[in-house]
Amino acid sequence: MRTAGLTMNDVWAHRVLRERGVETHRLEGVTAELGVMVESLDLMHRGKEENHRPYLHMTGELRSVTPAKALPFGISQVTYSPGQGEKVDAFYEFDDQQLVVLASKGYFTSGFAVPDQVTGIEWELPAMADMLVLAPSGAQTEGDAPVVFTQIHDIGGLEIDLESSGYDLAGYFADHSKEGVPRAEAVVDARGLKARSDAINSLFTEDELGLDAEAKHVAGAPVPEAVPTADGMSARLQQIEAEIAAEREKYQTERASTEGTTENLYRERVAAALQTAEDQEEPFAPPVPAHEARRDLNQDLDLEQEQESRRREVKPAPSLDERKRQVARRAADLDFGEDGEQSLGS
Repeated sequence: MRTAGLTMNDVWAHRVLRERGVETHRLEGVTAELGVMVESLDLMHRGKEENHRPYLHMTGELRSVTPAKALPFGISQVTYSPGQGEKVDAFYEFDDQQLVVLASKGYFTSGFAVPDQVTGIEWELPAMADMLVLAPSGAQTEGDAPVVFTQIHDIGGLEIDLESSGYDLAGYFADHSKEGVPRAEAVVDARGLKARSDAINSLFTEDELGLDAEAKHVAGAPVPEAVPTADGMSARLQQIEAEIAAEREKYQTERASTEGTTENLYRERVAAALQTAEDQEEPFAPPVPAHEARRDLNQDLDLEQEQESRRREVKPAPSLDERKRQVARRAADLDFGEDGEQSLGS
């Protein structure tokens, strides 16, 4: 039996769990197959530490959940109407053999792109799910059916590959080996790729690429002048690095403009305050040359010594006439004092 489903974060799921006397069946870790309507599929690349290994990022909408075993009350599938299902993000990893196929189809040429026929269709992806089944009411009323709440594990980051999903997506890519880089250069590029890194050495063997036959074919052809080894591959890797840098810059810009994020708080509060402080900061005075500083110091020392010598100078002794005048003035002062005392006594 198929029935419409609800997500576990629905408000009714919490009410069902709190209700008493309601028959429910809770199942955790159920193996299931998801029906996902694929909306976009992008070819992405890992970082430098993984030699820019390619993978596919798929986004879509959940349309159905089919458990491996039937649920209580004979439920075989839970469905969702368009626009009602959760958003799904899945990451498809190529194995080594698939990467060999991609390379033979012109992965390192400029025209290589994701095929259009893999989007706009429903994929079946493996996943684990938790389910809550609400039994129908005891009254036998028409249209009364069980209600199923679902929660998909890692719905925002499903890891899939050829073995788990059964999809060999490398076979859907068109052959671009004759476009962009000539075939002779493609052989040289493949050899340069083998010599570039041990991490991806196992992806390109001579048997898989048929380099012996290609080498014989190329030997008879005129050798192009000054063809750099792995030049086409280096250009492709540089393009990939530029795309990754652009994606990272776009992500950081979005984070900085999103209110409440760490980047936004730093830009609005820390960076703005530092910029204001730098604008208001006064420029430092230029340093004084060493010879001018020594000259000023010597002048200050000479001035201090001159002032000190003036304070220590001893005044010359007064002459004999000067001393007589001082004695006469002192005697006059004493006579004036005695006359004042007599007038007071009388």
